[in-house]
Amino acid sequence: MLKNLFNLFFPKVCLSCTNMLTDNEMYICTSCRHDLPITNFHFEDPDQVKKVFYGRIKLENATSLLRFQKKGMVQQLMHNLKYKGHQEVGNFLGSWLGKELSGIAEYEDIDVVIPVPLHKKKLKKRKYNQVSVFAKEIAKSLNIVCYENVLIKINNSASQVKKNRLARWNSKDEIFSVQNLNLINNKHILLVDDIITTGATIEACAYQLLKAKNVKISVASMAIA
Repeated sequence: MLKNLFNLFFPKVCLSCTNMLTDNEMYICTSCRHDLPITNFHFEDPDQVKKVFYGRIKLENATSLLRFQKKGMVQQLMHNLKYKGHQEVGNFLGSWLGKELSGIAEYEDIDVVIPVPLHKKKLKKRKYNQVSVFAKEIAKSLNIVCYENVLIKINNSASQVKKNRLARWNSKDEIFSVQNLNLINNKHILLVDDIITTGATIEACAYQLLKAKNVKISVASMAIA
């Protein structure tokens, strides 16, 4: 009775279309769940995301769960995750992708998951790193550790998207740094982010992680533009 009363005043709504959820639905309604633009890259086209990074960084594997389009349902989900406090979106997507990757041979030897970090000022303002939420669920599904104390963001700079390739390369050491390299020496790392657009952020992070000894890097993201 109390649950019904609570739902009457604070109804659960789909984080994609905002329609009310039924008792059997969580976070996203059944209709939106079926309409989400799933890539299936890790099942059907494992080289698709790697092509973004050809000639830039060497990746073992790379995938993205969803396709991102402006004003689409994935953008709405990302907005709710990043700016509306709905960390459950990251939990949902991380658990989903993690369970799929756990059944794929190419991802069986991954040792650690590392999320793209937020700068401490932005983390203080937002209260959480949306990528870390996603990363922890993937790590849980793969039964491995998630390290948030290796890769750090040292410059609260604007996005690299509008920079040219040379400017991005020159800024690698200005934006991210690494610490506790002993934790990742000789490891296969799964580097995760929310959205891959130009790939500049992943490239900058990978550049830092490659300072460790004998590491291999794979990449996974919630969405790709």
